[in-house]
Amino acid sequence: MSSDNIFIGETIGTAILILLGGGVCAAVTLKSSKARNAGWLAITFGWGFAVLTAVYISSSLSGAQLNPAVTIGIAVKTGDWSDVPVYIAGQMVGAMIGAALVWVAYYGQFQAHMSDPELVAVADPEGPVTGKDAQPSPGGPVLGIFSTGPEIRVVWQNLATEIIGTFVLVLAVLTQGLTKGLGLSGTGALMTAFVVVGIGLSLGGPTGYAINPARDLGPRIVHALLPLRNKGGSDWGYAWIPVAGPIIGAVLAGGLYRIAFA
Repeated sequence: MSSDNIFIGETIGTAILILLGGGVCAAVTLKSSKARNAGWLAITFGWGFAVLTAVYISSSLSGAQLNPAVTIGIAVKTGDWSDVPVYIAGQMVGAMIGAALVWVAYYGQFQAHMSDPELVAVADPEGPVTGKDAQPSPGGPVLGIFSTGPEIRVVWQNLATEIIGTFVLVLAVLTQGLTKGLGLSGTGALMTAFVVVGIGLSLGGPTGYAINPARDLGPRIVHALLPLRNKGGSDWGYAWIPVAGPIIGAVLAGGLYRIAFA
C-alpha cells in the first residue's frame, strides 16, 4: 500500500477511534450528559466498539494499525521499519482530530461542566493519595476525557501496568494470523475489539489503560490547547508513561513472537 493511503487511513481510523472512545468518556463524565455516571463498563465497551468501528472503516486503506505500539510490534515481528514513521504520523494527526471532535460534539456539556463551582473547585476532586511513592494528581476536572491518569501515582507500577496491558494487546494482534480463518471477513477486527474490552476490564483500573501512545499524547495536546475555562493542567509530568510503557510492551510482544511463534 502507498504512503498516501497509509497516512489517510491511519488519520481517519485513529480520528474515529478517539472520537468514539473519548466520546464515551465525555458521556460518562460531563454534567448534563444523558449517560453521566454510567460507569466503567460503559467506558470499556465504548472503547471496544470504537476500536471495532475504526478498524472496519480504515482497514482497506492502511491495514488499520491505529496505534504506534501495534505499528512498532509489527515492525519488530517483520523487521520492516520503512513505513513506521508515516503510520505514526497519521495516528498522531488522527488522534488530535478525534479529540477536537469530542469537544465539538459535547461543547454545551463542557461549558456546563466547567462552570459548576463544585466540579472545578479543585484540580483533583479525589484529593491526595497516600503511600511512600504516591503523589496527588495534578490533572484538571476534564483531563480524563482526553487522556489517561493513574488512580495511585506510583511511577514503576503505572509504567508496568501500561507495559503489561500493551503486551497483551500487541501479542494478540500479532498472533491472529496463526489461527486458521482468524482475521478474514472482519473476524480479526472483532477479536481485537474484544481484547481491548478485556484489557480494560481486567487491567484498566490502575491507569485507565492507554495502551496506545497516540491515543494519550494526541488528546493531551488538544486538552492543553483548547479554550476550556477552569480546565486545570494537562499533567505533563505523567505524560511520558502512556507513551513509554506501550512502546516497551510492544517491543517485548514482538520479541516474544519472534522467539515463540515465528
